[in-house]
Amino acid sequence: QVQLQESGPGLVKPSQMLSLTCTVSGFSILTNYYAWNWARRPPGKGLEWMGTISYDGSTYYNPSLKSRTSISRDTSKNQFSLQLMSVTPEDTAVYYCARAGKLLVDPDEYDYWGQGIQVTVSS
Repeated sequence: QVQLQESGPGLVKPSQMLSLTCTVSGFSILTNYYAWNWARRPPGKGLEWMGTISYDGSTYYNPSLKSRTSISRDTSKNQFSLQLMSVTPEDTAVYYCARAGKLLVDPDEYDYWGQGIQVTVSS
């Protein structure tokens, strides 16, 4: 059974870096053609795709966040991570990790999701 679980701090101060990790079980993140995604939903707003790391380690970012975002992976732990720099209160959101069967598809096509983690940016 494929499971994804986000972990990280629930509270981050403005101007600091947000770092989240997604631990995947039941499926290898190295499996050909699969893509591993981060998305977020700010309060009262729609889901926003943040970025993707593919099975081969290639990364893709939302242009609006690209200058502040980095996605990496630890294949020994079957994890992938998100770093978002210089956060502001506008980065307050529920953050999700999710799997897709191919690259750069709409989040509607993600087939497995983590439960989400609330992150609040506040001093």
